[in-house]
Amino acid sequence: MTVLKTKTIMMLGSGELGKEVVIEAQRLGVKTIAVDRYAQAPAMQVAHSSHVINMLDGAALRALIEQEKPDFIIPEIEAIATETLIELEEEGYHVVPTAKAANLTMDREGIRRLASETLELPTAKYAFANTLEELQEAAEEIGTPCVIKPIMSSSGKGQSVCRSKEEIESSWNIALEGGRAKKTRVIVEEFITFESEITLLTVRSVSGTTFCAPIGHIQEDGDYIESWQPHNMTESQIAEAEAIAQKITDALGGYGLFGVELFITENGIYFSEVSPRPHDTGMVTMVTQDLSEFAIHIRAVLGFPIPGIRLLSPGASRTIKAWEEQSSYEIKGVEKALAAPDTQVRVFGKPETKKGRRMAVVLNSAETVEQAREQAEAAAAHITVEYE
Repeated sequence: MTVLKTKTIMMLGSGELGKEVVIEAQRLGVKTIAVDRYAQAPAMQVAHSSHVINMLDGAALRALIEQEKPDFIIPEIEAIATETLIELEEEGYHVVPTAKAANLTMDREGIRRLASETLELPTAKYAFANTLEELQEAAEEIGTPCVIKPIMSSSGKGQSVCRSKEEIESSWNIALEGGRAKKTRVIVEEFITFESEITLLTVRSVSGTTFCAPIGHIQEDGDYIESWQPHNMTESQIAEAEAIAQKITDALGGYGLFGVELFITENGIYFSEVSPRPHDTGMVTMVTQDLSEFAIHIRAVLGFPIPGIRLLSPGASRTIKAWEEQSSYEIKGVEKALAAPDTQVRVFGKPETKKGRRMAVVLNSAETVEQAREQAEAAAAHITVEYE
């Protein structure tokens, strides 16, 4: 009897990005395990098996990993007991890209200090605060307007622009409400006047470090609503952006895809943040590149070569969000959106809606970025989240 030996990956976090990674892994014959804090998360719907645990509970996380013994542990979100991942890596488990990277990027403090203080990359001025009083002092030192964020959150939750001293307490409350892991520490950042902000998907693999074409995006309250590829940049700007991205990803190490967020200003490129995993703005690569960011990530993780990444067409993405908290809902208008040429829709299948939660994305490819953006916006206008 022939026994097929396959590699196993465990996704820690099973949202829409993890779902696409799971699909790409299965295309390469990999066994997939999806883990999240709630049942029926998107990746769970396509994985071979799944588990529901509190991933911030180090003992529960260790017990599950020791039970399943995956070949690769792939964090998809920040809210994980990363200290436990460091211990498990020391014991021989493979954390993607590394446990150090997962730990440093779990909160904004670790990655900002690495970028600014260790690597001396250009960043906005910043300070940290544990109390409202410390925040008031930090905001006065940095000046208003400033950006106030929890040190640990996702999809822009808890982020606000504080435009005056009178708004500091309100921003503090927003940060506390939107932060994860019950952290009260916040980061205060200088408000950078930028011409545009981009995501530079950076890949570390056996083939070396490679880059996708820059992705432009627009955010509202720190969460992306639209992205497009390629973003128009000069050769010198691209070279500067790639140099910054390579420095930060070399410091984090390991194999995989990183989403490096950068500001383009009249004074040069500024580092903003980095995620050691596929990036939400990178969903556009599902219609623009020969290999999506998810296919690239799993190839890199498995140690397969990535000889090149080709941009096949300009394209754009547009998110569909919910604005109520309900367990019974319906995504309507997909058929109208798909009537537009070169349009695709991904419905994530999340079990319930929440205010501001991404429920689907519209993707469009066209001859130019401008056309793709217009067509994606028009198609997205047909789609609504409706409740019973």
